[in-house]
Amino acid sequence: MRLSDFDFHLPDEAIALRPAEPRDSARLLVVRPGEALEDRIVRELPDFLRPGDALVFNDTRVIPARLIGRRAARETGGGDGSPVAVEATLHKRVTPDRWIAFMRPGKRLKEGDRIAFGHDADRACQLGMLDATVVAKHEGGEIELAFDLSGVDLDLAVAAHGEMPLPPYIAARRAEDDRDRADYQTVYAREDGSVAAPTAGLHFTPQLLEALKEKGVGLHFVTLHVGAGTFLPVKTDVIAEHRMHAEFGEVTAEIADALNAVRAAGGRIVCVGTTSLRLLESATGEDGVVRPFADETAIFITPGYRFRAADVLMTNFHLPKSTLFMLVSAFAGRETMKAAYAHAIETGYRFYSYGDGSLLFRAEPEQV
Repeated sequence: MRLSDFDFHLPDEAIALRPAEPRDSARLLVVRPGEALEDRIVRELPDFLRPGDALVFNDTRVIPARLIGRRAARETGGGDGSPVAVEATLHKRVTPDRWIAFMRPGKRLKEGDRIAFGHDADRACQLGMLDATVVAKHEGGEIELAFDLSGVDLDLAVAAHGEMPLPPYIAARRAEDDRDRADYQTVYAREDGSVAAPTAGLHFTPQLLEALKEKGVGLHFVTLHVGAGTFLPVKTDVIAEHRMHAEFGEVTAEIADALNAVRAAGGRIVCVGTTSLRLLESATGEDGVVRPFADETAIFITPGYRFRAADVLMTNFHLPKSTLFMLVSAFAGRETMKAAYAHAIETGYRFYSYGDGSLLFRAEPEQV
C-alpha cells in the first residue's frame, strides 16, 4: 500500500477551531460495514451499546508541554553564537529531570547549549527558573533536554510556564488561550504525561458517563501518554517503511481481568479513541487474552491487521494520509471509511481534535 491510497480532499473550513458546547452535543457518524450511515449525536451513544459492554477510556492528562525560550549566547559570540528564540514541545520524559522534545529551530542547537524558558521577571523565584541544557540530538531531529529542576519542582515550573500544545492545524489558525486549558482535557483525565489529548474522549460529559452506567455499560480506564509524534506526517510513499514514535502505556492486571471477563460473558470491548485501541491491541495476545502491560508501544495498524481486542471504536475524524486514517481504514474497511469521510465532508461534520465523532463497528480484515 502507498500513501496516496489514504489521501482525500479536506476543505479548510471543515477544521474545528473550538469544541461543541456542550461537549456531548457534537455530531456522531455511525459506521457499520455494509450498512447505511447514520447521522446521530454523541449523547445518543448509549443507544448503540448493550448492557455488559465495556467502554475503555484513556485517562492520560495533557500537560502544558509547549515552552517558549531563548538559547543563551555561546562563548564564541556573534553569528550563530548569538542568542536565539526557540520553541520546544516536550515529547517524552526519560528521567525526573530530562525530556526529549521537538524543537524549532532544532538545527541551530548544539550539545551544551543553555536554554532559558519562562519569564525573566520571575527569575528571583527558583520555580520561575526553567533552564535546561541540550545534552543530545537524536535521530529524527529530537532534542534531549536536561533541566536544572527535577521531579515535582520541574512539573510545577512546566505547569506555570508552558502552553497547551494545540495540534498544528489549530495553532496555525489561532493562538492558545485560557479556554484551551479546559477544552483540551477530558473530564476524567488523571494521569499527567500526554502532550496531545486523546480527542475522542473530549466529547464525554459527567451526564453522559452516568447515562452509560445506567445502561449497564462498564467504564474502564487505561493510560497511554500521547507524544507529539502523533502530529508528524508520514514521509515515505510506501507506508510499510514508516516508523511510529514509541509511547508509554499501562493496562493494569485489574483492568485486564475485567475486560477478559466482559469478553467471556459475550460483551463487546468499545475503545474510546485510537490511543486506547492501540494500547489494548499491544496488550492482547493472538489468543485474544488481554494481559497486564506497562511498556512502550509503537504499534502501527494498517489495512490487513487482525484486531485482537477491540470490537467497536469511537474516534474523531482524522487527517488525510495520516496513520490514524490508516488505522480506521483497517478497522472498518478502506472503502467504507472513504465513503464515510466523503459523507462527513459533504454534510458538514467538523474534523480533527475539536471536531465531531464517529462510531465504527469492526469489519473483517482486508486482504492486502
